Amino acid sequence: MNRKLIAAIGAAALLGLTACGSDGNDGSTGSDAAPEDRSETLTVWLMGEADSTWPHLVEQVNEQFAETYPNVKVNVQYQQWGDKTTKLDAALGGDQFPDIVELGNTETMQYILNGALAEIDPADYENSDTWLEGLETACTADGTQWCVPYYAGSRLGIYNAEMFEQATGSAELPQTEEELREALDALAEEFGSDDSFSALYLPGRYWYAAMSYVSAYGGAIAEFDEDAGEWRAALSTPEAQQGIEHFTELVKTYNNGDQTKDEQDHGQVMANEKSALIYGPSWEAGVIVSEENEGNPELDGKIAVAPMPGPDGQVLPTFIGGSTLGIIGKSKVQDLATDWIALFTSAESMEVLAETSTLPNNTAQLELLSGNPDMAASAAALESSWFTPIAPGWATIEQQGVLQNMLLEVLRGTPVEEATAEADQKIDELINSDV
Repeated sequence: MNRKLIAAIGAAALLGLTACGSDGNDGSTGSDAAPEDRSETLTVWLMGEADSTWPHLVEQVNEQFAETYPNVKVNVQYQQWGDKTTKLDAALGGDQFPDIVELGNTETMQYILNGALAEIDPADYENSDTWLEGLETACTADGTQWCVPYYAGSRLGIYNAEMFEQATGSAELPQTEEELREALDALAEEFGSDDSFSALYLPGRYWYAAMSYVSAYGGAIAEFDEDAGEWRAALSTPEAQQGIEHFTELVKTYNNGDQTKDEQDHGQVMANEKSALIYGPSWEAGVIVSEENEGNPELDGKIAVAPMPGPDGQVLPTFIGGSTLGIIGKSKVQDLATDWIALFTSAESMEVLAETSTLPNNTAQLELLSGNPDMAASAAALESSWFTPIAPGWATIEQQGVLQNMLLEVLRGTPVEEATAEADQKIDELINSDV
């Protein structure tokens, strides 16, 4: 794992951190009423993946919860990544906020530092002693746990095995980038009569992919300066610049679509059979063939996943993606929230997630997936991985699209040295600030 990218956040960044919610013990953390007499509403914000990919898990957990709290209404509201933080920030400023909120693991620190989340006790949650480091670290500040790991995700090569076999004679994704390029050239020749076909659909503003190449060359987005007690941008290093150049060259060579887009619709591109290979979270393979998600069920059995080949014969390092679940500090039903999350992240629930090609939140169950042909590649990809800086200003950097804008400038012809210098300047302005 690239330790440069996941160095622990310094204590200086956490000065002034205060507990949130019900310091005054005003009853917001629970009730003396018997469980069967509770009649509150528990509002849960989950992201759209839960609705599109594992709605049966949400239904199952609500049924289990109702066995203990038959008169409590669970109001699950599904959000979209594009505007979730804007809606959440507005909700937290008023009195119509959720009790439980799903946060991307790169968003979590912002809400810890601004005091939005209630402290949690890991002992309340199954498998807490084996939570994945990349998720647990995102939930931890100053030795205190502020959220619960929900699920993990690794990025893989998602490919049309039938197309690969037709063009190359093999339905397997090549294990080296040199061999992959040969296969992509063959795919371009086989299916290139369609001008909109991309052998590899790699969007130019796909910063998760770009930073995987940065990591492959030993670079980092930012590094923590132990002496200064703060983060410093690192995209101007030769290693990072080499990774960005490598990524950009792949985009220009193989993406015949709009190279200035991000990855939001790359699954749909594959579902439309306009690409033989994309790089994305493992669960997207299921979405591509799902009729319910506007996918293409005719591709069922043809879409496969495998670790993405990277430079120098190595597997491309994957971003440790995933989500966490936080309890809002102002919630009046924090005890109900604790019980619901405990059910939703139990070992039983993690097994249901695994059935949807989603990685569980703990190493104990992750190890069991090594023998599962549908999940082994996703689990193995985490062995070479990276994570965004655990820094107070990281969420603002994401929200302002600093990395996406840098990549767009490079695609438009700005020299990498100039684009990375501008991005580093912006990162340094934001990364150590919790405002």
